[in-house]
This record gives sequence, structure tokens and C-alpha cells, in this order.
Amino acid sequence: MQESPKKILVIEDDNVTRNLYLMGLKAKGFDTIGADNGLAGIQQAQEHIPDLVICDITMPDMDGYSVLNTLRQDPVTAIIPFIFMTGSSTKADVRKAMELGADDYLTKPSTLDELLRAIAIRLEKQATLQYWWAMKLEKDPQLVFADNTTAIAEGVSVGKASGTEAPDTEIMMPPKSIFPYIPQLKEVFDFIEAHYHQGITLCDVAVAVGYSPAYLTNRVAKQTGETVNCWIVKRRMAGARFLLQNNDQTVEKIAKALGYQDVSHFSRQFRQHHGLPPQAWRKEHQLVSQKQVKLWQNC
Repeated sequence: MQESPKKILVIEDDNVTRNLYLMGLKAKGFDTIGADNGLAGIQQAQEHIPDLVICDITMPDMDGYSVLNTLRQDPVTAIIPFIFMTGSSTKADVRKAMELGADDYLTKPSTLDELLRAIAIRLEKQATLQYWWAMKLEKDPQLVFADNTTAIAEGVSVGKASGTEAPDTEIMMPPKSIFPYIPQLKEVFDFIEAHYHQGITLCDVAVAVGYSPAYLTNRVAKQTGETVNCWIVKRRMAGARFLLQNNDQTVEKIAKALGYQDVSHFSRQFRQHHGLPPQAWRKEHQLVSQKQVKLWQNC
């Protein structure tokens, strides 16, 4: 079956320039859409969901930065590759474009070949990310603590290696959510909560929620003061504390269950967050847990 042509949206207020882009791209086999201002461009993007957007920066009423910011806020259009085409090439302009989540930045005048190369690179990268993510979702990773993590998810306390049921003391219950309640970031935190034990990275989260990694980092940092990677590590550390305290598996197995490929990396991060290596922390806190169990049994 023949693949349908890629759809390109060109947002440019200069009629001559816009028409040149549209004609050149159409001649190369693209399905093209034109918009003569930022607001019209947003409407076209939301209606047609193009495969890629080319946008001027300096336009009346709504500039290109506002267009990009608006599209990135909408889950439907957030992941569409976005290329700025502008006459300004200052470092400040380029930096602002990248911080907002632009995928590329071309300066005028640019030849059609330069534009086509930029488009090809962006579309190829988008296709690679989509394929990679689809393959990852197809996998069914077997967790070392499948039974324990199921119990944790259901809010059931986990017994020791002897198989005896542990009392419902506070220390035996799964940790409460570490994430702040921010409705705009709920999808981000929900994804981290569901997949933190699978070795996810910033790029995984960005693809899942439909933002570029740069834009997502900026957005989460502005609202929480922490980066996405920091929240991933914090969630793994909460899981590490629970597993270290409530079962007798090795540190290496716990590290793997939390998504770490290298136990040394896990141990370094744990020590940075808790001031003790995992095994020393476990001895300290399992001792406290055992005292609480004895008190409960004597009641």
C-alpha cells in the first residue's frame, strides 16, 4: 500500500514567500497547507494535524513564538515537529526558540534544498521516535518483584521472606505519592508513577505526553523547581526505601526492579539522597521495623 504524502503547514505572513514555499514543497510531493498569520496557522494545525509545521517568527498580531507555545499546550498538536524560518539569527532568538520546544531554526534566505533537508531530518527523527516507542510498549518486562509490586499497587502490606503476613503498621505500608498535585502535570507524574521501574528517561516521558524534552524540562522546572529526571529518581528512591525495608532481596535485585542496569549507579544515587549506602540504611530501618512488629505482637 502506497504511503500518503506528508502534510506540511506553512505559516508565513508574506504572500510571495509563503507561496514559494508551498509551490516548492508541493512539487516535491508534499501535501501543503498555507496560513497567512499566526492565528490562522493554529486553526489550520488543529483542523488538519499536519506532519510538520514551518513558521515565520515576526508576524502581526501573533508572532511565531506564541504560535509554537499554543501548539505545544494542546496535546493534539504538541508533538508535531516545528521549524522556525526567519530573517533573525541572533543567539537570543535561537535560544528562545529552542526553550519553547522548536525542533529546528532556519534563517532567511534559505534555499529549497536546505528546507527539504531540515524537513527530512525532522520527519525521520519523528518516525524513529514513534517506532521506538511502539516497540517499547510491545515489550512486557518481567519485574523481579512482580508479586510485591502487585501488592504495593493494591495497598496490601508485604510479608518478610518467611512468608508470614506482616502487621498493618505504617512502616509496612507503601509510601504515599511523592508528587505534588498540579493538574497541568498530572499526565507527566502519572506516566512516571506507572513506568519508573522500567528504566525510563526524560525522552520517554516527553514522547508519552507529547512534548519535546526541552519544553517539558522547562515546564516542569518552572512549576515544581525540579527537573523530570529528578522526579524519576525521587520516585525510584521512594520505591527503594520500601523494598529495602520490607523484604530481604539483595540490593542488586532491588536495583534491577527499580529500573537500574548498574547496581553501583543505584547505590551512588541512594547514598546521595539518604547519606548511607542501601545495605547500611536497610539494617538501620529494618531494625526499627522489627521493634514495631514485636510491640504489635505484644499488644
